[in-house]
Amino acid sequence: MPKSTKTGQPEALATFAAAARNKGKKPASVGLKATAETAAKPASSAKKQDAATRVLQEGVTGKDRKADKAIDALPDRTKPGRKR
Repeated sequence: MPKSTKTGQPEALATFAAAARNKGKKPASVGLKATAETAAKPASSAKKQDAATRVLQEGVTGKDRKADKAIDALPDRTKPGRKR
């Protein structure tokens, strides 16, 4: 799948969050092109991989691997204007 650009497709999680804030309907402003609200937010691949690994390890072992802390280090894609 090609990488998103500033004029690329909206990020899926951001689109779902926008729909949730709009009574379950995708807002008319969210089309096939990314907007400021739905554009991809840059994040380190290493941080994303670390968070995913920790989540999976917690699920398999049942032991705390600090997944919440790793997830919190990533950009929040569900709340507009919110930085983590």
